[in-house]
Amino acid sequence: MSANKSYVIGLDYGTDSVRAVLLNAANGEEMATDVAYYQRWKQKLYCNASKNRFRQHPLDHIEGLEQTIKTVVSTTGVDPKTIKGICIDTTGSSPMPLSKDGNPLALLPEFAENPNAMMVLWKDHTAIEEANEINGLSRSWGGRDFTEFEGGIYSSEWFWAKILHVAREDEKVKNAAYTWMEHCDYITYLLSDEKDLKSFKRSRCAAGHKAMWHQNWGGLPPEKFLGKLDPYLAELRGRLYDETYTSDTVAGNLNAEWAERLGLTTETVVAVGTFDAHAGAVGAKIDKHTLVRVMGTSTCDIIVADENLIKEKAVKGICGQVDGSVIPGMVGLEAGQSAFGDLLAWFKDVLSWPLSNLVYTAESISEIQKAGLKKEIEGNFIKELSIAAENIPLEESIPTALDWINGRRTPDADQGLKAAMMDLSLGTKAPHVFKALVNAICFGAKKIVDRFEEEGVKINTVIGIGGVARKSPFIMQTLANVLNMPIKIAASDQAPALGAAIYASVAAGIYKDVIEASKHLGSDFEAEYHPQEGQVEVYKNLLASYSGLSAYIENSTSNRYNQ
Repeated sequence: MSANKSYVIGLDYGTDSVRAVLLNAANGEEMATDVAYYQRWKQKLYCNASKNRFRQHPLDHIEGLEQTIKTVVSTTGVDPKTIKGICIDTTGSSPMPLSKDGNPLALLPEFAENPNAMMVLWKDHTAIEEANEINGLSRSWGGRDFTEFEGGIYSSEWFWAKILHVAREDEKVKNAAYTWMEHCDYITYLLSDEKDLKSFKRSRCAAGHKAMWHQNWGGLPPEKFLGKLDPYLAELRGRLYDETYTSDTVAGNLNAEWAERLGLTTETVVAVGTFDAHAGAVGAKIDKHTLVRVMGTSTCDIIVADENLIKEKAVKGICGQVDGSVIPGMVGLEAGQSAFGDLLAWFKDVLSWPLSNLVYTAESISEIQKAGLKKEIEGNFIKELSIAAENIPLEESIPTALDWINGRRTPDADQGLKAAMMDLSLGTKAPHVFKALVNAICFGAKKIVDRFEEEGVKINTVIGIGGVARKSPFIMQTLANVLNMPIKIAASDQAPALGAAIYASVAAGIYKDVIEASKHLGSDFEAEYHPQEGQVEVYKNLLASYSGLSAYIENSTSNRYNQ
């Protein structure tokens, strides 16, 4: 198919919002973008941060889908017949329970306000005990260790642990849930005209990285293994899937209902869904020996390797290695940090408490003044902290902090770990603490790079994408110094949506494969950070302090849990 006058849409679901990009498939021009924020999520409905419970209502995602796609189509005025494909990427693992007719339970009246019927967001850590059970059984049941290609440790952030937790906590949801779908699969299913739940094409990326699917044992773990965890999981397995598909594959055509709602046609193909970081890596023109860091509330670190190089070697302590999860024909490897931007957002919330509870509620200033003050402070908060932190002389003492504010994803997942800080003094001010937190997220990244290289996965280049990468030169320069590697920054604000659009262009037959499409349509680079001579050695010493604190806290946490 010719790319001339052909367009594709990438839809990227993040933690707080969904964004759509309408892409010219001939030259990669971003014709229009639109963002919709989740209204129920903004109100913190169905969540309890003190219990690490983070749930989202499917209506936030459905409403956002309709708003963003309709907006980019109407803004550009392109002929709907020229929109050839759509692909969806989402956070993950973010599964949700469905009824027998394929509807999310949360859309049924009896479950409309039940958090257990909602999508269980990636950052939900209510399933720590269930993840520990999965890990214990995997090593002791006498058969294959199904965590082998998941880094050897199953996480509470992932598919089976979350389902097991909800099933044990809520009998009504367990009995009503005919099946479960990852977020990226559900939105694809919603749009597609293929409605058989059993044969619907599920995401290879989601299944391989989060659900222990692997071709070596014929798909998902067998009923015999799952039944030892809970009979419900063994029963559920038969209502899930056997095969999985890469995102250059057509899942179906846009169904008549959604074609009408979006102002499109049923000729538009819908590609198999994927995860945001993996799509972002494609949008950033990932290549061999290139680590793509998707930096937002958390991070996902993506690298690809030849099948012949990786073969059957299982890389320890990462978030999985899956054939075709990024580029079909290559093995995609994933790692990441459970908190990156979230750690800095937490510190901002701590410092903002007196503002929210004293200044913004004060009767001595008008509502107009409060609104103006709030807007000014919000706009300059992180910027001013960054400037102050950057200007702290090297000889001044900086505290040592850990980035485990939401547990540790990699290396070696442990969501029970907590953040910590040491070396505070009367001279420690807010910029010193901020700099310590920036150091911590960069040191966490260094541990991931070290693990890949220790396991024989060579890294020559680092690419940063996402809001933090584009908006914080201070953090990116610190990261270059800590990694002692140059870091290139993708120019697109919408790299995951761009990557999803690239998959859609291949599924629609516009390009022959993902590599060719990525070369034509992927993002350019707008900046590059190089390690600064003299700073690298300073950060090596600080990293040693981080490693020491990490070992102490990890040991203390382990002793506390095992008493």
